[in-house]
Amino acid sequence: MLDKSFDYSAAQADFTKQWEESGLTQADPSSDKEPFTIMMPPPNVNGSLHVGHSLVMTLQDVMVRYQRMKGKDVLWMPGTDHASIAVDLLIRKELEAEGLKKEDIGREEFLKRCWAQKEKSGGTIMQQVRQLGGTPDWSRERFTMDDAYMKSVITIFVKMYRDGLIYRDQRLVNWDPKMQTSISDIEVDHKDVKGKLYHVKYPYEDGSGHISVATTRPETILADGAIAVHPDDEKYKDLIGKFVVVPVADRIIPIIADEYVKADFGSGAVKITAAHDYNDFEVYKRHKDKGIPLINLMNPDGTMNENCPEDYQGLDRFAARDKIIADLDDLEYLEKIEDHVHQVPYAERSGVVVEPYLTDQWYVDAQTLGKPALEAVENGDMEFAPKQWENTYFSWMRNLEPWCISRQLWWGYQIPAWYGPDDKIFVAETADEAQAEADSHYGEEVELRQDDDILDTWFSSGLWPFATLGWPDKTPELDKYYPGDVLVTGFDIIFFWVARMMMMGMYVMDGKVPFDKVYMHGLVRDAKGAKMSKSKGNVLNPLDLIEQYGTDALRFTLCAMCGQGRDIKLAEQRLEGYRNFGTKLWNAARYCQMNEAIPRADFDPATVNHAVNQWIIHETYSVIQTLDQSMDSHRFNDAANGLYHFVWGTFCDWYLEFTKPLMDSDYSGETRATTGWVLTQIIKILNPFMPYITEQLNKDLNVSDELLLGQNWPVVDASINYAGAHEQISWLQNVVTEIRSVRMDMNVPASAKLGLLIMNASGDEKTWLDNNQAVISKMARIETFDHVTDMPQGAIQIVIGGMTLGLPVADIIDLDKERERLNKEIQKHEKEIKQIEGKLANENFVSKAPAEVVEEQKIRKTEANVMIEKLSSALKQLNV
Repeated sequence: MLDKSFDYSAAQADFTKQWEESGLTQADPSSDKEPFTIMMPPPNVNGSLHVGHSLVMTLQDVMVRYQRMKGKDVLWMPGTDHASIAVDLLIRKELEAEGLKKEDIGREEFLKRCWAQKEKSGGTIMQQVRQLGGTPDWSRERFTMDDAYMKSVITIFVKMYRDGLIYRDQRLVNWDPKMQTSISDIEVDHKDVKGKLYHVKYPYEDGSGHISVATTRPETILADGAIAVHPDDEKYKDLIGKFVVVPVADRIIPIIADEYVKADFGSGAVKITAAHDYNDFEVYKRHKDKGIPLINLMNPDGTMNENCPEDYQGLDRFAARDKIIADLDDLEYLEKIEDHVHQVPYAERSGVVVEPYLTDQWYVDAQTLGKPALEAVENGDMEFAPKQWENTYFSWMRNLEPWCISRQLWWGYQIPAWYGPDDKIFVAETADEAQAEADSHYGEEVELRQDDDILDTWFSSGLWPFATLGWPDKTPELDKYYPGDVLVTGFDIIFFWVARMMMMGMYVMDGKVPFDKVYMHGLVRDAKGAKMSKSKGNVLNPLDLIEQYGTDALRFTLCAMCGQGRDIKLAEQRLEGYRNFGTKLWNAARYCQMNEAIPRADFDPATVNHAVNQWIIHETYSVIQTLDQSMDSHRFNDAANGLYHFVWGTFCDWYLEFTKPLMDSDYSGETRATTGWVLTQIIKILNPFMPYITEQLNKDLNVSDELLLGQNWPVVDASINYAGAHEQISWLQNVVTEIRSVRMDMNVPASAKLGLLIMNASGDEKTWLDNNQAVISKMARIETFDHVTDMPQGAIQIVIGGMTLGLPVADIIDLDKERERLNKEIQKHEKEIKQIEGKLANENFVSKAPAEVVEEQKIRKTEANVMIEKLSSALKQLNV
């Protein structure tokens, strides 16, 4: 006998272990089954499961469980990323606690600590994926710095270098002065800051006056190379080609014309500091012939370097800012200072202000590499779901800049490039190969030094779809599982990961895309739609949610709310609701077991005779077909909600109630067998979404000795047609629902039994009424059934098709008092709507209130209107 309640904690521990030990999650490249491949986006090796991980892992697991049951050879490839910056920062903090810097212990010792950290915490997040019910092929778990992966990374770097796709260049990068490394755009947070706008006078070289320029970073004046104005700006036309003096630095720089300048912004003149501003660098490239200097005025740690006046050298950049403001003021170059809100870039990890910084780095020719990757989406070889994300992909891929792939860190892939005595570069897969090339080039043995930089983690993770399958070796896995079927990821890394995998995959795999489809999930926000953050105190820890509500409830909640193109507003009430859904199923299964409505191996759905049983078989097949369509189109919310309504509504609330009178009839055997069959189908089709409770039911109800993980997906028998039963029972549901609704709207006591008056019923409707009187009596609290030709005064009328039903309630409720109550309720909701409309018409409220608050008011207005419509309908019925 099933326990009184489902022990999800025990089930989670038991089945998680069974799934992994069963071997059912392992892919088999030698099988003749059709493959289905998903590459797990590798989380940081030092990371912990957050609610975003929970979503992406759940969606993948739902897909792979479904595809396994559909008979596919599934490979869900698990693994972790070495996370250069995150691990580097972690070890630095450890060293700081010991009073040390990384330079004090050296590269070799630092890397030992990194590997020790990986061994200590590297498996944490994968264990947490197990807690979430994840079933990847754990036997193939990879790490982006394991030996085989290292071979892939080094091989492709050398190949790309020799093909002219990787090169070294001097360009601007995002520079983190604390970690002293270049960082990618995704590792930069742009924050609105209340700063200052400094208006500075630049005197003309001939002493005839000055031109005014405003800047938020006055310390960069020391690196100015030009003043730019718009070529069509009348007030400056005569100044183009003249020269000004850089304040404090006392250098002469030209006034140039460039369309980048906005003539109507500020003074219409801007300073060009090419080594410290991205837009200025582009202006510099267009005007190289003007002799504009390219001056880097900072050291890697953000202090001022030898290119500054002597009394600035060694100062921190912000101390230099304070000093130059004072100097400008003393020299009467400072016109005014204004308060100014502007965006400032901060390093996500270290928290310091990022500097655009001119430095030598390694780059990928993204434009050449990206062309096939762009065309693949344009011609439909790879698709996005939802489709609108293609536009985001296109906007970036059609405007590609060189991709900086070097980082000034130690944890990661040290770039396989060596420098000769004259700095000639030798790129090779090993130090010995590089040495042999160098010795051949110089005609003698020379000393080489390896480049200190490491590769950006986005470079190595860009190889994930094929490096994990054995490339550059030709393996059975690579032959069978590349390209993958679908990638599940977030919109924020379309550029940084999706595009890079497309580029790299098509480059080495003969133009084949790495995956056929990319499913872009939304963000998981709090209940009011705000982004979760520790500072707001609104972060939901998925492990805490699992402990409180169970894994099944969390998984089902995420799926049910995951509409394509929409973010998820995650509230604990939703998890509680879906935990109750599991409880509803468990109790229904207990009821079935107590009534011996259990699965029978010899049951044939084509042999049932009673309309109610035929109807539930029709509905079961219908939900399976709809579920298949939803899964094929990655509409997880439609799939989950369809299951919810079928299990809770169709099966529990309707069918089990319909069948109670049948349990003691001539149809009892058929009904028990049908009920057991439907419960079996539910257990199977719900399994990808709620794997633990369904496995427990499969085991405890003796549905099968085999884990659901290895069972087949239910197949719809197209030869069975119970459309007639569907029509009859749908009519019956309508009758019961309408009677219940009237009873509720009219405040008819639940214990009161009513008579039912029937007028103008068709032949079929009379037959259906006769067949289902017992059900209607029980579910709608009806005592008598009478056919009439006219409806008496005071009977509430219900029209269903051509038939009219009457409910005499005058002897049960006070009609006048009920009218008064309904009118008061309508007035209350009308007053509420008026108040809400006043708020929404107030521009002050709409512009200043958080978006989620405004949306909440709109929802309340809609709900109030629905209530008014419902109450008015009830009032109208009373006045008949």
